[in-house]
Amino acid sequence: MESKLSVSALYQVAEIELKYKSKVKASDRLQIGSSKDAYHILLQLWDHNKIEFIEQFKVLLLNRAQKVLGIYEVSTGGISGTIADPRIIFVAALKANASGIVISHNHPSGSLKPSRQDEELTQKLKHAGQFLEIKLLDHIIITSESYLSFADEGLL
Repeated sequence: MESKLSVSALYQVAEIELKYKSKVKASDRLQIGSSKDAYHILLQLWDHNKIEFIEQFKVLLLNRAQKVLGIYEVSTGGISGTIADPRIIFVAALKANASGIVISHNHPSGSLKPSRQDEELTQKLKHAGQFLEIKLLDHIIITSESYLSFADEGLL
């Protein structure tokens, strides 16, 4: 069957409008100048009842001046892992109009040694970010006492 659309039907298509609104003034946003800055922001926003209990994955969303637009909790898992879906990470980054991201997760064991999966995910997100022009600035593994920065360690 062949279907014909009338001209008036074409004008009944929904128009999509994109806009960005923030409740935080640009001048009040925290700026990331180093991995240590990112760690301190993440640590303050992490649920301290879970940091040594279960693994969580979060992403800091940054503008071009590396000011924090927001933080998004990607997933909460179990004792030894959590899922970090690249599509979900970049959906959050695109919705926030972020130019850069800092990904992070905790190791409940207290170990700062990255796993092979941590390294593979980092590379996958780095390449996906290049395609979308959203730079992966760092991957930070946090514990309640310290952190490891992939950027500082040359792993990015």
